[in-house]
Amino acid sequence: MFSRIAVLLLLAWTTAGRAETPPASVPFSERLTQAHTALHVDGEGLHGPGSTVLADAVQRAQYVMIGEYHLSREIPLFATGVCRIMAPSGLRAFVVETGPEVAAMVDSQLRRPDREERIAAFVRAHPHAIAFQDSRDESQMAARCAQMAGPDFELWGLDQEFLGSGGFLLERMLDAKPGPRSRAAIERLVAFDRTATAKALQSGSIVDLFLIQVSDQQLSEARAAIERDGGVRVKRLFRALTETRAIYLGQDVDGFSSNGRRARLMKQTLVDHLNASPGTGKLLFKFGDVHAAKGFNTLGQRDLGNFVAERADGEGTSSLHIAVYGAKGILPSYDEVGRPLKIAPFDLTDDPHYAWLKAAVPTGAQAGTNGEWTVIDLRTLRANPPADMPDAWREAARQFDLLVLAPTLSPTTTLGLQ
Repeated sequence: MFSRIAVLLLLAWTTAGRAETPPASVPFSERLTQAHTALHVDGEGLHGPGSTVLADAVQRAQYVMIGEYHLSREIPLFATGVCRIMAPSGLRAFVVETGPEVAAMVDSQLRRPDREERIAAFVRAHPHAIAFQDSRDESQMAARCAQMAGPDFELWGLDQEFLGSGGFLLERMLDAKPGPRSRAAIERLVAFDRTATAKALQSGSIVDLFLIQVSDQQLSEARAAIERDGGVRVKRLFRALTETRAIYLGQDVDGFSSNGRRARLMKQTLVDHLNASPGTGKLLFKFGDVHAAKGFNTLGQRDLGNFVAERADGEGTSSLHIAVYGAKGILPSYDEVGRPLKIAPFDLTDDPHYAWLKAAVPTGAQAGTNGEWTVIDLRTLRANPPADMPDAWREAARQFDLLVLAPTLSPTTTLGLQ
């Protein structure tokens, strides 16, 4: 039975909680205005009232996840500002939507003065082999974070490798000094990759790349040889190659299963990193918004974001999930092999998947000046959600803690490509 003091304390706590949470009768538009603060982002960090909200939330979290629109110049600048907040309390790694082997290569270049030249040379030698970290702004972001975080900081990649990574993975296998049977089999695949890459560069089509063109029979023969005398490292690299291929090919057969397979791969790779580097350092993640969400995402998957949130709960720590978008602008996308990124204008609210964000885009006197960003604390919309709160906003408040909106986004450029 509760003591009288315990009952009074519980009643006081409950009453205080109620006093801090607006009733559901308060209109959604009013609650949204109350959750809004302004933010400025530049090369020196994050500024303005929104930076206080962000800093308080970031400093409390063991894991910070940024869910984004890819390939802009502005969002890497925002992520660098988050690095600046996390670094003094021990930023262990920056975890990105890139394959582990390519991420390790990029990590080895982060502190070199000729970093951009080296990554550019890699891009020319292995077209379409790096996802996102081949962009100038992403590369600068990672390098600045490394500088702020110190010598123990690492870049971790969790995703499958990118479509043009076949030749790079095969080179890594040869570097691992496999036995004679494996070496002969790998060299046959290397020759095939060179032919496929040359064709892809001529046509510009990803369909001509090695991972799409290589046959099951070719891989089966190589696997048999590698199982005999490849060694641990070669076997691991070969599994990465075949898993990457299976995920991409699966998109044309069963997208749901392929996305689930990809999500499981990212979770398992994260666990491998954490087991190999035990400690209490904090992690910063930067992935597409679908991967960073808690619960079930829009692809119907319990993705990396949900895994990180649950892991934090199990550890007795916490995770912070930030969705970062741009209201409008120009954004690039990967298009043809060996060609610059394809760019196109966009308005976020024209996309049916993001039309709900129109309520967050400042207008009129609220629009601000001098590139003012918007921070919306979604956490304040969870308790006693407004009765008229749209379903899309209810879902967003479950999946993310903070929503950050840049007024405009502009396209990054690829290192090594004009």
